[in-house]
Amino acid sequence: MRLAILFLCGSCLFAGVNLDNKESSVEVRLREMATLQGVRSNQLLGYGLVVGLKGTGDTTQAKFTAQTLSNLLARQGVQIAPSSVLVKNVASVMVTADLPAFSRPGQRIDVTVSSTGDAMSLAGGTLLMSALQGPDTQVYAVAQGQVLVGGFSVQAGGASSVKNHPTAGRIPDGGLVEREVPGVFNDRKVLRYSMQEEDFTTAVRVERAINQELGEPAAHALDSRTVEVGIPAQFQGRLVELVAKLENLPIRLQNKARVVVNEKTGTVVMGAEVRIGAVSIVQGGLAIQVTSTVQATQPSAFSKGKTVTTEQKDIKVEEEKMKTLNIEPGISVGRLAEMLNSLGITPRDMIAILQAIKDAGALNAELRIL
Repeated sequence: MRLAILFLCGSCLFAGVNLDNKESSVEVRLREMATLQGVRSNQLLGYGLVVGLKGTGDTTQAKFTAQTLSNLLARQGVQIAPSSVLVKNVASVMVTADLPAFSRPGQRIDVTVSSTGDAMSLAGGTLLMSALQGPDTQVYAVAQGQVLVGGFSVQAGGASSVKNHPTAGRIPDGGLVEREVPGVFNDRKVLRYSMQEEDFTTAVRVERAINQELGEPAAHALDSRTVEVGIPAQFQGRLVELVAKLENLPIRLQNKARVVVNEKTGTVVMGAEVRIGAVSIVQGGLAIQVTSTVQATQPSAFSKGKTVTTEQKDIKVEEEKMKTLNIEPGISVGRLAEMLNSLGITPRDMIAILQAIKDAGALNAELRIL
């Protein structure tokens, strides 16, 4: 059993502390930190059959596979009842793809296929022509081709071997665009940039950078994430040129103080500039081990007594040596991690320590738990 970790921290410890107030920032292009609303990919979904498998397809338990194959053969002029379909080289799959913005008929896209039945592997299979629909149920692309799988599944007798995930694969350039998403980009009246991270300071910087580049107050920050740009007269009907002019503007971003921890894996990722207030950490542990030994007492020979069993318990208590660590105000989280590692603190204990420091008010950063 581990004893509690004690944190001594108060507002008085921060009085007179002069932390480094210099803003840590980095310059990136507008296209790298914001997206243009309305310019995005669209998700497509379809259902199909993968054939040519070497006995690794769906079994008779997957009734929909036999029904689909029967319907497909019927369209080819072959009539066969689904109950008579007993093949093992066919698997039913869901087909997914992303339709890039401004895609035109005839363009090729990558598709992903994933087994929906109990197939063992899709390796060596070929996807038959499958229609890919959008959320509006319209067909925007068709997919067909050889499935590439980054794994295998082998079974012989009572032994089996599986590597990676053989029931999902990709078909590079396996999708053919048949319909484009309606809309005319140059007819827009305004442009709206949506930033990846919400921040009022960054939104104002984007607004000023765009206005300075265009030479007029065309941009307005609507909130901490959205900046709207009116179309100047000289760019009416020429929005492609305007976007090309704006997307390479350098924008100065302020780094956020953030610490990300993953409790499942014990991983801690932190910014080097994240600072901690004055803290005293006391950490110790108490290990209690209980063992039991069963002893039997037998009666003497030819007596009428009975064998009696008794249980003897031994308790052993081991207390670890107390570990104390005093942290000066203004130290970085990276330096704290080094000091904790030198004391033999495990990653999971480090996560608990960071959570307690945050609750104590000494960690002036966002603590995100995955």
